[in-house]
Amino acid sequence: MAQLHIGEALKKFLDSSKLKHGVKAVQIEGVWEEVMGKTIARYTDKIQLINTTLFVYTSEGSLKQELIYLKPKIIERINEVMHEKAITDVIIK
Repeated sequence: MAQLHIGEALKKFLDSSKLKHGVKAVQIEGVWEEVMGKTIARYTDKIQLINTTLFVYTSEGSLKQELIYLKPKIIERINEVMHEKAITDVIIK
């Protein structure tokens, strides 16, 4: 039986479990401020991952417009930070 490092074992476990999606959502929430900056993160009410669609909730009208404009960049940056194609679409609400 081959030995795995703890990180490799956890990754293998998550890849085969139903927890993978939930963990990915938490990771995206964790990098949101890094990816979008403190100001945008401060005015973001909530982010939610459903399948590969990221839902971003904000009550600031001007921020909604800016985020709609930045959708391709958001997808690119989050996928870059996650080192995988974690999201394919962004919905601003």
